[in-house]
Amino acid sequence: MRILGINAIFHDPAAALVIDGEIVAATEEERFNRRKHGKRPVPFSAWELPERSARWCLQSAGISPEDLDAVAYSYDPALVVPNLDGLDERWEDLRTTYARRAPLFLATALPGLDPATVHFVPHHIAHAASAGLAAPFRDSAVLVADGRGEATSYLGGRYRGGELEVLASQELPHSLGLMYEEVTEHLGFLRSADEYKVMALASYGRRPSAEPRLLPALRECVQTTGDGGFVVAPIDWSALAKRRAPGGEVHPEHVDLAAAVQVRLEEVLLELAWWLHRRTGEQRLTMAGGVALNCVANTRLAAEGPFDELWVQPAAGDAGTALGGALHLAQVFGEPAAPMPGADLGRSFTDDDLAHWLDSARIRYERPPDVATAVADALAADAIVAWFQGRSEFGPRALGRRSLLAHPGHARNLGRLNAVKGREQFRPVAPMVLTDRAGELFGRGPIPSPYMLFVHDVAPQWRARIPAVVHVDGTARIQTVDRDAEPMLARLLDRFAELTGLPAVVNTSLNTAGRPMVDDPRDALECFGSAPVDVLALGPFVLRRSELTR
Repeated sequence: MRILGINAIFHDPAAALVIDGEIVAATEEERFNRRKHGKRPVPFSAWELPERSARWCLQSAGISPEDLDAVAYSYDPALVVPNLDGLDERWEDLRTTYARRAPLFLATALPGLDPATVHFVPHHIAHAASAGLAAPFRDSAVLVADGRGEATSYLGGRYRGGELEVLASQELPHSLGLMYEEVTEHLGFLRSADEYKVMALASYGRRPSAEPRLLPALRECVQTTGDGGFVVAPIDWSALAKRRAPGGEVHPEHVDLAAAVQVRLEEVLLELAWWLHRRTGEQRLTMAGGVALNCVANTRLAAEGPFDELWVQPAAGDAGTALGGALHLAQVFGEPAAPMPGADLGRSFTDDDLAHWLDSARIRYERPPDVATAVADALAADAIVAWFQGRSEFGPRALGRRSLLAHPGHARNLGRLNAVKGREQFRPVAPMVLTDRAGELFGRGPIPSPYMLFVHDVAPQWRARIPAVVHVDGTARIQTVDRDAEPMLARLLDRFAELTGLPAVVNTSLNTAGRPMVDDPRDALECFGSAPVDVLALGPFVLRRSELTR
């Protein structure tokens, strides 16, 4: 069966294609329309159909809309209970009406599509399927936590033989994700987009010997209920810390608040995980939902939780529900889902395509014998490199397909990269390291860690050697690289280690502040032309800024 998955509710519109249980393609609409998270003025930000990403998914497989057997829409308007979360009821009614009419809208956007093939998949079921059915193992406990679905904010359950048993859910307005969104906005960041900034800021308020100052107040407001659920009481954030204006100065009270919310989130997730383990007896846990992108919490779950193994969907946010919805329908129709082959599920371009772009732009470039070696040499000379290779990543993490790379041995490179990207200086950057060498440099977190969804303690003897990637709390969010799966990146890392003695490089996303990750050659050339990047590796071709300015 050919099944298209669609997320077009709340934010992060995306499309995914599953054929005969195999994941063929998946990508976010932001990679095509260049609007990060699909953000538009309220209320329209919630309802954008992923027209271009859906068309690309079909084209990549050589099929047309009329060839589809089913379409999964990852939201079921029949489950909506109005005004549960206290939002304006008019917008709730509009959203529900839009979702009900989505089959007709999709048929207009994809001529030839039969509206009768569209199936509504409950939001948290789609999240759960994106984890439990895409994981590298068949059976697991599954935990989904986010801002909200139709009427709930949490699902705890178990997958056995591809079948989901829901054991717990949490009705709105109680929501860990909405709580984190609220504090994100209170701290001057963009709600439903910048929560990772709060996680980064929280590290500055954590001390090994003391709890965050405001943690007792958060423990009073956010508590588990002993039956697999939790309550989040209304919180007067201004009583805890003064509201920060966007772009305003970050004060100690803001850091304290971020730290307290982060730690309480971790504690609640641990309590939920222990409950789920007692109910299921499973030794493996899979996770999805926006909260599952909190890599600090994930690491604490892996280290202190009851499960032997933890797998997190790399596109854990709402974009991933497009994939999960399609996998769920495949299972319903009797086609067991195959494990996710990797996060590289987006667009790619042939060498001829890339050469055409470069020739059309009349830009001087070279084709070295091995682009990996050429880039390693540039990195060893302290160049900042834009790296554009293969199929783009599905999800928010740059995993060596659309990345900015740099030398980790110079502390100033953190500031250089944050300046290139135009973002806050407290934001960390991450190391990319070969799996077979990761244990030398990093501890505590799970290894391998191919999707950058955990943090790891940096070994004391390495902290001064790779200072650019060591966060203020002595951790790093690593990406491990498998030699067999990623031979080009392996050659780059081996060559860099040969030249510098350092078996890791800095890896951060190839984009600038407020823009989605680079996806096609035009995006790459625009980014290279506008940002102080020294080298662009575009497929097998290398562009050097020094050559462009001659």
